Amino acid sequence: MTSAEMPASSGSISTFDITAKDTHQSDPRNLATGVYVTVHGHFYQPPRENPYLDAIERQPSATPFHDWNERIHWECYRPNAFARVLNDRSEVTGIVNNYEYMSFNIGPTLMSWLERYDVEVYQRILEADAKSCQRLQGHGNAIAQVYNHIIMPLANERDKRTQIRWGKEDFRTRFGRDPEGMWLAETAVDYATLKALVAEGIRFIVLAPSQAQRCRPFPTTNDPQPEWLEVGGSQIDPTRPYRCYLPGDRGLGNINGQLPIPHDQCPYIDIFFYDGPISRDMGFSDVVYNSHHFAGRIGSAVRGDHRQSQLISVATDGETFGHHKKGTEKTLAYAFIKEFPQHGWTVTNFAHYLSLSSPTWEVEIKPVTAWSCAHGVDRWQDDCGCGGEGGVWHQKWRRPLRNALNWLRDQLIEVYEESGKQLFRDPWQARDEYIEVIRDRSPANITRFLSRHQTHKLTAAEQVDALRLLEMQRHSLLMFTSCGWFFEELSRPEGTQILRYASRALELAGDVAGVQLEKGFLKRLGLAPSNVDFFKHGAEVYRQQVQTAQISFKQVAAHYAISSLFGNHKNIEVLHPNHVVETLHATSLPATSLQHHQKRVYCYTVNEIDYQLQRMGALTLAVGHLKLVSEITWESESLVFAVLHLGGWDFHCCIQLFTGRRDYSHAKEKLFASLQQASAAQTILAMTQVFGDAAFNLQNLFAEERHRIMRLLSQETLTRLDQLYTQAYRDNYGVLMAFHRDELAVPQELQVAAEIALGYRCMTTLRSLEQDITEPQLSWNHIVELEAIATEAKHLRCRLNVPEGKQILEQLILRFLWRLLHDANGSFATDIQCLERLIDVGYQLNIGISLHQSQELYFSRLHSHIVPLCLTTVAHAADTNQCLHLLKLGQKLAVDVSAILTQLK
Repeated sequence: MTSAEMPASSGSISTFDITAKDTHQSDPRNLATGVYVTVHGHFYQPPRENPYLDAIERQPSATPFHDWNERIHWECYRPNAFARVLNDRSEVTGIVNNYEYMSFNIGPTLMSWLERYDVEVYQRILEADAKSCQRLQGHGNAIAQVYNHIIMPLANERDKRTQIRWGKEDFRTRFGRDPEGMWLAETAVDYATLKALVAEGIRFIVLAPSQAQRCRPFPTTNDPQPEWLEVGGSQIDPTRPYRCYLPGDRGLGNINGQLPIPHDQCPYIDIFFYDGPISRDMGFSDVVYNSHHFAGRIGSAVRGDHRQSQLISVATDGETFGHHKKGTEKTLAYAFIKEFPQHGWTVTNFAHYLSLSSPTWEVEIKPVTAWSCAHGVDRWQDDCGCGGEGGVWHQKWRRPLRNALNWLRDQLIEVYEESGKQLFRDPWQARDEYIEVIRDRSPANITRFLSRHQTHKLTAAEQVDALRLLEMQRHSLLMFTSCGWFFEELSRPEGTQILRYASRALELAGDVAGVQLEKGFLKRLGLAPSNVDFFKHGAEVYRQQVQTAQISFKQVAAHYAISSLFGNHKNIEVLHPNHVVETLHATSLPATSLQHHQKRVYCYTVNEIDYQLQRMGALTLAVGHLKLVSEITWESESLVFAVLHLGGWDFHCCIQLFTGRRDYSHAKEKLFASLQQASAAQTILAMTQVFGDAAFNLQNLFAEERHRIMRLLSQETLTRLDQLYTQAYRDNYGVLMAFHRDELAVPQELQVAAEIALGYRCMTTLRSLEQDITEPQLSWNHIVELEAIATEAKHLRCRLNVPEGKQILEQLILRFLWRLLHDANGSFATDIQCLERLIDVGYQLNIGISLHQSQELYFSRLHSHIVPLCLTTVAHAADTNQCLHLLKLGQKLAVDVSAILTQLK
């Protein structure tokens, strides 16, 4: 999320097992002594998935990345998994997994995306928690989060419970253990939320210091009724944990002044308050750009009152490290492994510290608070001024939006209870356990889930309704994601996103129960005034940005039909989230098992029952019969399509329900007969007669596939232009050189021609190298050609604009390196020469290549493979030539190998 969305000072929660704690503390060797430091990162991204596709579509504002998740991933999540420690020559001396040392929570919706997009980083995060468990006596760094970041004090009791249960179960299935603490969205809290957390076994949370009202030490024999200290102005001491008893259950001494009621009889939750000033500095000053300064700032909070132990805990938006503040993941890494230990501080997490130092103070919190709003939680329900971007725009839309969604939630509860009781033994228990399906949508798992909760053996139609109801409830929770209210305007992407979830919930309610709730919802949204004149109010935002994004089965079929014209339809490429090309196998299908060829379009299975394509001159006509199945709800439709490509950008696609084989055969015969006349008008007329007037075109495709087809359609023209520019460049090469020789300004037309021509030549060579990478001589020839291009570009001062070429080159270097380090049958001398020259030419081309992944691969083999090889070579006085080459390669990759090189000399 953005820095504005999350505090530069936000914390996390922790808890501990009472029995384990007490047993642990009975051993004096396990008591906390000295200074402990916890740096907590709250990692979270607002849900961005299209509710109909279960995938994030391209977001142009994140360019050059596909979407904001991807952009922040490469700037923050991955760099923190492979944080560099550098020497004074900017060489890598260590790679640190920061998640192994920092306390963290990662939102479940973000973790799901990481699991799909970069399984290597996802595994590094899981491994980091496991290693921190090993280092900290079973207490891992990771804590859970309420599932989709809703403001808990504004949620009803059921939604509170489901958010906690989903967050716990998501955590458990990923990290293999129960969470000890839970992150509250925006640290928003009240006593009802604490009660829900305690009921679900959560033992500790982290709050902002401003959320405490008063505190006091536990009663003792000498002081059975200690006085409360008012700390409402952020004056609470953040260096110790506190115990918060639920109202009416405080652990006070009894009437005879004896010791407090035994803790295991009093409901409570433990609370950490992060250090506010330092946490704010982390977000809004330069303190995290230098590990020495960061350690100094941490040290300034250490209390010199000779207490046995104290915890300095700071918390911030995890995206601070690398995304908001570039390169600061390196600061963290060095602080964790060098600076903090040099001060004698123990790097720990909240749960571990609790296991060593049980609270000795009690706290009461303010009634309803959050870190980022001075008005309780009004930022998420009222025009309180918070998030107003300087006060230019009002937030009068917040209350009507909250009211509209609350009304819709309550209407959906009625639908769910009335329809759900026919299908589920306990509808609300089914919802609480639906997280098991969200985590694993395999048909076998869904079948097990339905069998466990059904009132009777469900028919296929009832299974669909059961899943629709559960999805309706999932979207009713997603529509309360906090980001929708955080900023100054309803029509922003965050507000639009939660309205799309509401729209999907409305649609599912109508599908199951036939209720029409949209009119009432729009009436209430009409009371939410927009700051943008074009929209006027929330109802118009809904009509313009939500209804237009709704997707039907016919649109999915049209997408498939038009895409089928571009490639072998039996092996059609379907762009799936994050550019994954995927084919669905028969074993992955729900319930029904069809014998036809199957593919996947986002979260839909496409069963191609029949397909026929004919071309006539410039016209191409395809007719087909499909069965589409939603992998989410198991809904299905059998559809017939016809798509006519008139050439260029012109497509005419029609869809209708399948009404029988006879009708389909007749329609197909009629359509192909019309094509024989080689008349686009006649073919379109026949399509209209068969299908009606409704038609789809290229604009109706989902963005990913539309862009792919646009690129394909443009390719011939672009290739022709590249060739023309190349010819112009060749014809005027001498003129260009003369201008440069005499240091005259080169005519723009000639300079552009040179840059395009050299870029085209570079891309052609890189693609050839990709194809021929296993052929040493061909690879060598391509590298020589790249060197010539780089030399020419330098002489002519050309800036090559080849972003795709940058990616190809980075992957080529990685592939060459992997083969060199892992393939014992390779030709070492040739491979290392190719690799060294390829790295050099990558820099010479000046296209901004990154060698981070290659660095990581080399570093992972340095101590496990390369160093032992070199030491063995030295010990046996053998030829050190191979070792020297491998170490010089490390230098080229900016990895510090100086100590090993010294031993070889």
